[in-house]
Amino acid sequence: MASHTVRVGALSWNSHILSSGSRVGKIHHHDVRIAEHHISTLTGHTQEVCGLTWSPDGRYLASGGNDNLLNIWPNITGNDPECQPLHTFTQHQGAVKAIAWCPWQANILASGGGTSDRFIRLWNVNSGSCLNAVDTHSQVCSIVWSTEYKELVSGHGFSQNQLIIWKYPNFTKVTELKGHQARVLDMCLSPDGTTVCSVAADETIRIWKCFAVDPAKKKKMAIAAQSSVLHHGIR
Repeated sequence: MASHTVRVGALSWNSHILSSGSRVGKIHHHDVRIAEHHISTLTGHTQEVCGLTWSPDGRYLASGGNDNLLNIWPNITGNDPECQPLHTFTQHQGAVKAIAWCPWQANILASGGGTSDRFIRLWNVNSGSCLNAVDTHSQVCSIVWSTEYKELVSGHGFSQNQLIIWKYPNFTKVTELKGHQARVLDMCLSPDGTTVCSVAADETIRIWKCFAVDPAKKKKMAIAAQSSVLHHGIR
């Protein structure tokens, strides 16, 4: 799918819309159902778009750039040249690559700043307010929310290259996970919500068992599964 003329540094899906962010700060929306897929362009960054993610409910698109800006866009995919961000957050003092939406509260967004910033910030995108912030003392490269607990994991670069698990919303540090010898490039959560996978510039992939299934939830799921088996047996 051709539309950008320079490097594409970030991608995010919203149903049949694929959004892409480029080195010159432009975001393109692509409707993958049609041949003329490039349907609109957003221009809210002056430098490379390095973070891009749609909210779980599809209402908002968050974009972070090397210009230290975090933009929140409405879900308007038509070609409107006047489309502007709902909010532009300028508090980060470094590139905003790490962006992640809260899985259980769709209007809450976490963002992390680069080497010259090192803060993780929590935002309420409905009100445009910063709810909390913590100095991690290390470059923030990636953020992943837990689906089992009210916690999130941050992946870091200079200077410690570690992962940190935080309590939400007060940012109490649970633990640090060390092992990578270079910057953590990205992270993802396993489908069952128990395991975090991290990939780093040291050319290693590490698997971290971070979130055991809550015992009460596990028991409830087991009872539901047993009930389902009995139901099908009777039928």
